[in-house]
Amino acid sequence: MDRKRKWVLSSGALLVIFLGHMTTALEVPLDPKVLEGLPQPPTITHQSPKDFIIDPRENILIYCEAKGKPHPSFSWTRNGTHFDVEKDSKVLMKPSSGTLVIDISGEKAEAYEGVYQCTARNERGTAVSNNIIIRQSRSPLWSKERNEAIMVQVGVSLVLRCRPPAGLPPPIIFWMDNNFQRLPQNTRVSQALNGDLYFSNVLLDDTRNDYICYARFPHTQTIQQKQPITVKVLDNSPSGERQPSFMAPLGKSSTQMALRGGVLELECIAEGLPTPEPTRILAQPEYMVVQRNRKAVFECKVKHDPTLIPTMTWLKDNGELPDDERFVVDTDSLTIKDVTEGDEGTYTCVMNTTLDQDSASAMLTVVEATPTPAITSVVILMIDYKFLVQYEDLLHQAGVWHNLTEVEGTKTTAHLDLSPYVYYSFRVLAMNHVGHSQPSQPSRQYRTNPAAPAENPTDVQGVGTEHNNLVISWKELTGLQSNGPGLQYKVNWRQKDVEEDWSSETVANASKYVVSGTPTFVPYEVKVQAVNDYGNGPAPETVVGYSGEDVPMSAPESVQVLVQNGTLAEVHWEPVLTPMVRGRLQGYKVTYWRERSLHQAEGQQGEQQVLAFSGNRSEGRLPGLQPYSLYTLNIRVVNGKGEGPPSPNQNFETPEGIPGPPSFLRIKNPNMDSLTLEWGPPQDNNGRLTGYTLKYQTVNNSNELGPMEEMTFPANETTITLANLKYSTRYKFYFNAKTIKGSGPTITEEAVTIMDEAFIQQPIVDVVKGHTEPHHPISPITQSLRPPFHKVGPIGPAFTNVNSSVVGEEGAVISWEYFGPDKNVYVEYIVENSKEDWTKEFVNGSSGSQTYLIKGLKPGTSYRVRVVVKDHSEATIHSTEELVITLPAMKSNQVDLATQGWFIGLMCAIALLILVLLIVCFIKRNKGGKYPVKEKEDAHQDPEIQPMKEDDGTFGEYSDTEDHKPLKGSRTPSNGTVKRDDSDDSLVDYGEGGDGQFNEDGSFIGQYSGKKEKDTHEGNESSEAPSPVNAMNSFV
Repeated sequence: MDRKRKWVLSSGALLVIFLGHMTTALEVPLDPKVLEGLPQPPTITHQSPKDFIIDPRENILIYCEAKGKPHPSFSWTRNGTHFDVEKDSKVLMKPSSGTLVIDISGEKAEAYEGVYQCTARNERGTAVSNNIIIRQSRSPLWSKERNEAIMVQVGVSLVLRCRPPAGLPPPIIFWMDNNFQRLPQNTRVSQALNGDLYFSNVLLDDTRNDYICYARFPHTQTIQQKQPITVKVLDNSPSGERQPSFMAPLGKSSTQMALRGGVLELECIAEGLPTPEPTRILAQPEYMVVQRNRKAVFECKVKHDPTLIPTMTWLKDNGELPDDERFVVDTDSLTIKDVTEGDEGTYTCVMNTTLDQDSASAMLTVVEATPTPAITSVVILMIDYKFLVQYEDLLHQAGVWHNLTEVEGTKTTAHLDLSPYVYYSFRVLAMNHVGHSQPSQPSRQYRTNPAAPAENPTDVQGVGTEHNNLVISWKELTGLQSNGPGLQYKVNWRQKDVEEDWSSETVANASKYVVSGTPTFVPYEVKVQAVNDYGNGPAPETVVGYSGEDVPMSAPESVQVLVQNGTLAEVHWEPVLTPMVRGRLQGYKVTYWRERSLHQAEGQQGEQQVLAFSGNRSEGRLPGLQPYSLYTLNIRVVNGKGEGPPSPNQNFETPEGIPGPPSFLRIKNPNMDSLTLEWGPPQDNNGRLTGYTLKYQTVNNSNELGPMEEMTFPANETTITLANLKYSTRYKFYFNAKTIKGSGPTITEEAVTIMDEAFIQQPIVDVVKGHTEPHHPISPITQSLRPPFHKVGPIGPAFTNVNSSVVGEEGAVISWEYFGPDKNVYVEYIVENSKEDWTKEFVNGSSGSQTYLIKGLKPGTSYRVRVVVKDHSEATIHSTEELVITLPAMKSNQVDLATQGWFIGLMCAIALLILVLLIVCFIKRNKGGKYPVKEKEDAHQDPEIQPMKEDDGTFGEYSDTEDHKPLKGSRTPSNGTVKRDDSDDSLVDYGEGGDGQFNEDGSFIGQYSGKKEKDTHEGNESSEAPSPVNAMNSFV
């Protein structure tokens, strides 16, 4: 039974049940009127709790209700001495009751603190209440303190102290941020019983400046907050993994003190990296008694740290399990089939991890099967058994048997606590650790007398459903709780804090009552009392409820916006007065939208955004704004019924920020040493553009990056041609825009400068017929050379703009545009008229324009090519039409003359011959030889060259005196002329121009040619034959 009531006759007779056979010790009369005149001693029916904490703002109500025949009188003691109620004008005892009402208006509640006890007396006896300790609720203020920012490394443990003020009763502690949102807690972050916040290990995400500890005092309904705590998690010296250790309790042991009958809470908080979770056996194996040849099952369910690998081991009598197939070990159980006497023993479940372990044991006892009893009497010896007394309520729950009490096996009688107005039948069962016996035959019926209800309905509430009503609801009593016939409910209500009498209404078979015509959202005191034909239940407790809500009447005032940066703004307002809210305040709703960019005089209004701030707030933050924009906002107050009117629209502007990415970057007109780049401005400038930054670097075949080059451009430029690039080289480009606030996001593209044009051909492909015609050479540009913005595909085929081109003799480029959700895109190709399988190569299947280079094709061969999309089962979903591509035949190898061996040998022979001639000339000159220079004179026609003979037009002979000058000291002027005071006989005259000269080692530098250019005014040419040196130069 959930509730027990003792009912004893004044004669002291007891209801006695003899086990084995039923004997009636007292015949209970069935007519309740017989007992009406019998005297009864007092019984306390309702009293205040032992530890009674009062609200200092309300009157003190100390309950003491009792019944008896005749009706008892009441008296009180305070702190062990008689408390004279009549001498204190502030204290009133209710008529026919011991309940005290203490008016503390104008008085301090501390004056009535103490230990109170109520006594009820009549001529048949005395009843005493519990000691009721009256104490005033207290909610002291938080002591002022200044919290310094906590700097902590990643991975270490951390404790944030709360230290709330000591209230009465102790406050309820919780942690929230400055937006009144609860801070998340989990296995890594937990709150201790004293309110401190524990971190087993900190993460970078734990960095914040609004760790706020709140204390709620339940009796005064006040909430106080601690100063915010700032935590900064550093990553310059992160902590490594470590074994768990205890943060609470500290030390090897701890001590807790608790009152008997109270609740004892023990906590255990650990730190470590990763976050530990201790291994615990949740469902332990239980002691079992099993008949032979039956099955025994031991359960062992475990909770452990998911990062650790658990190992479960079963032991028998601290040893290994027998090697027997009857023993079956599952994930969380041990099953023993067909048990025998040899299976008896202690079975232990051991769960091991790399850090800790837990174990639990249970005993198995094997017994013989219960024999079928013979007709003759059999005496069975029962050891360690009890009797179980059950009852059936024929009036309220016929056919249902309830456990009433247990009796030791050495006794054969039971004293039972019974309830009024119940038709009892009893039966007895024997039980031991194996199970229950069959029940005895039911006893004859016993009926207890009706009485007034001993308790009132629970879960009493007062809530309005309309703006002018109050719905009072409760949970009805069961038939067993009614204690008598004619159960009804007396509903009482009155407006709180208003001098008016209680209104009441009595209803039956109902769980609610509607009060109409109430003011909008005002507090009401309500209470519901159970009554029946034999009296009223105890004095009911008062519950405060509210009538119905209506939408708010006013909007927040004094709205101000403080812009923090280009993406964040703070909005402040004055809260709406409570009477104008007309309901339970839920918070405030800020609606804001972007009117236009500050670049534009007019623009299209953006989508409205709404942020809700719970509670009685007066400020909030608007994140995610767009820089350099004009915004509009308004604010509404929200209650349980809906939203109030909006505040006047408030405009504000956001400052400049970094720009968005450029809208596109295209690379076109590739040449052997240049590329042309085009770009578009960002879709979101977020300010005034100051320019663009371009960075680029080479990428080799192994994806290694070369040195980075950087260029900047003014905001009004949209194209640039990069020259002096390397031919047939891949380049990667990084491009972004800038404002005064900095650089925006970077977009990237890649392109390849063209290779030798002789090896590139572009065919014209007829998609239907597959006919290929040669076209002028182009350069292949691969890997996403199209703009980096998304196109919306048309309704129709998944592939469009499918083209192909031949690259060299062994490659082809396929391009297409794809619009579809599937990403498994393949390029397939096969030799035309071949029966082999298609060769397929996987391609990145993003939507938009794509290009792909097929390598390793056979020259002079025709291929059929297509692009397909497959699902996960490799079935084709979409496919392009087949393209026929014909690669050109292998070109004949052109002979590079400079690399031929015979040519190199010929050049070496000519050079050697020239060297021999030079040596001979030098030898003759050193011997004083004279040379005819008539032809050189005709070629130069220089009047300064002397001597000249006019009769035959030839030079005179040079003397040997000038030839003794060292050759390494000779110099030739930069204009190519030879002065008279220098050597008149020089090999310069035999070369072209004046560049020929000797090095310091005597070797000849420059061309030694027999042909000399004349001045243009002479009109004639030299008839001298070309020298071998010129012949060699012409080959090179």
